[in-house]
Amino acid sequence: MFKNHPKGLIGAALSNMGERFGFYIMMAILSLFLVTKFGLEKTQSTIIYSTFYALIYLLALAGGFIADKTKKYKGTIFTGLILMTIGYALLAIPTPTPVPNLTLYLVLTCIGLFVIAFGNGLFKGNLQAVVGQMYDDPKYSDKRDVGFQIFYMFINVGALFAPMIATGMRNWWVQRHGFEYNPDLPSMCHKFLEGTMTADAMEKFPSIAQMANKGNEVTDLTAFANQYLDVFNTGFHYAFGAAIFAMLISIIIYIYNRRLLPDPSQKSVAKDGSNKQEIQMSASEISQRIYALLAVFAVVIFFWFSFHQNGVTLTFFASDYTDLSMIDINLGFTRIKGAEIFQSFNPFFVVFLTPIVIALFGWLRKKGIEPSTPKKIAIGMGIAAIAFVVMTLGSFGLPTSAEREAMGGLDSAMRVTPFLLIGTYLILTIAELFISPLGLSFVSKVAPPHLQGIMQGCWLGATALGNQLLIFGTIMYENIPIWATWAVFVVACVISMTTMLVMVKWLERVAK
Repeated sequence: MFKNHPKGLIGAALSNMGERFGFYIMMAILSLFLVTKFGLEKTQSTIIYSTFYALIYLLALAGGFIADKTKKYKGTIFTGLILMTIGYALLAIPTPTPVPNLTLYLVLTCIGLFVIAFGNGLFKGNLQAVVGQMYDDPKYSDKRDVGFQIFYMFINVGALFAPMIATGMRNWWVQRHGFEYNPDLPSMCHKFLEGTMTADAMEKFPSIAQMANKGNEVTDLTAFANQYLDVFNTGFHYAFGAAIFAMLISIIIYIYNRRLLPDPSQKSVAKDGSNKQEIQMSASEISQRIYALLAVFAVVIFFWFSFHQNGVTLTFFASDYTDLSMIDINLGFTRIKGAEIFQSFNPFFVVFLTPIVIALFGWLRKKGIEPSTPKKIAIGMGIAAIAFVVMTLGSFGLPTSAEREAMGGLDSAMRVTPFLLIGTYLILTIAELFISPLGLSFVSKVAPPHLQGIMQGCWLGATALGNQLLIFGTIMYENIPIWATWAVFVVACVISMTTMLVMVKWLERVAK
């Protein structure tokens, strides 16, 4: 797979794989952790989640600026790895649930999230800039798209196992303390303790508590609610702890392979210290390249707004409306079961489909009919729209979020098959492979040499804006019919595809 590619690619890919493993452990459970730990409503949880997710990418602008100004790309990347490790350690420290002081513990959690976001900002865009420079060598330039697809695939090898580890650790801790996992129970416990539980839910609560207590009678519901919440969320804290080990492995890999990575600050430097490639590029050409990149960034905002619903509304849908009994792997010491497990399907499909997509593009290239990178991105937008069409059709007839909560949750017979979400993740993954790695490739090719770091940061900044819009997905999820929520994303993706197709010829000309 790495044959005929730069030697540094495997080191960069493995470093990113370890970091992504830790990152996706956290992202698999973060929105649900905020709900179960602090008793937040889904919209409140999504505000924190989306702001954090936006900062992850927005701070890449700061990371790119720092690296471009200091010319210390490798040192900036290493600092980012250290900061992320510290951030995960802050989240991994077990604290009591229900929290004795909501404001204090929520602020401490947000501080940990900010440290992770800033570290990621120093790491992510600059590593991508380094990978892009490897393919500026004429010997490798025609393999740029494939190189970024391989790099992207290794990101998702790390992401593939992360949700399983997070879910397995949480469920192991719950089992170890004599309880059964129930996705509806933490919310019910919070509402019971707060005195806000509906009459229908209150009627169901004793029997649900008894089932979670492995059939043993629960005589004190208040004591049960407090203990179940504490055990459930301590399991989440230990899952965050697993991210620390992944980060340490990533740091070791990076240190070992650092010497193989190029340094963008040394690119095409002449004896007088000038940059030859910069001198050859006119001010007009630089402006055109920046305008083209900004146009692409504006369009992909709406893709990320739709795609990253996997961490919020699609995860909530898995917990609220999906029959999880069909996905229950018993390993003896733990059971891999829970809404978080669906987060594994996207990286699994990335790893499985990337060689197929690479082969397809290679075959089209030999035939002389391979679409340009901007056209591939437009096609990806259309494929994403199809994924949400599937969700729209599969959600007709489901009760609204408010109706479901008033009922105290849904019985298995009222829930949808998990294959609805699995199929959606499959289609979304195909769309992602047409957009994300190829977008990185497009940026590395078009960005002016002296702006590589900051332009990669701008790509991530566009992702940040899309992530900040995630809150609107959750607002719709909680206030309008579920099928109508997914229909909005269909419209967003279709508009993005159409806009991209209108700009294709201009983008192709600029990229030559």
